[in-house]
Amino acid sequence: MNTPAVSDFALHPQLAADTQPLGELPLSLVLLVNDSQYPWLILVPKQTNLREMHHLSEACQQQLMRESCAIASVMEMELAADKINVAALGNMVPQLHLHHVARFTADAAWPAPIWGKHPTIAYAKPSQEVALWQQRLSKVDGFTPARYA
Repeated sequence: MNTPAVSDFALHPQLAADTQPLGELPLSLVLLVNDSQYPWLILVPKQTNLREMHHLSEACQQQLMRESCAIASVMEMELAADKINVAALGNMVPQLHLHHVARFTADAAWPAPIWGKHPTIAYAKPSQEVALWQQRLSKVDGFTPARYA
């Protein structure tokens, strides 16, 4: 996989405001959305000026799919989710990012989509949630945890 230098990469300010960094995979940043109602992770390829998955090289498309499947598998196994929703919307944040949301028949929005359904409820102790997710993701090949600020 030939990825451009990460030095030019910058996370969109809205993603930075709404998430906690968990770490990195070979292609992507792994972020935790700060909404305690849903286990919700986001992958953001560390490349500049990307809006769509088809803008990635073929090798990077394949790498993103591998990373997405690894994240979804961890969420499914660790949480016993009823469904894992994976989506790349980008209507509000144009930077390419891939949502992974573990859904349960008893969650606050089931069976509807989560977007705009209920106001966000932040984690009471985000550092604990970050540590828990970093432990879960340690099983994923190539995952490097971020230092929690």
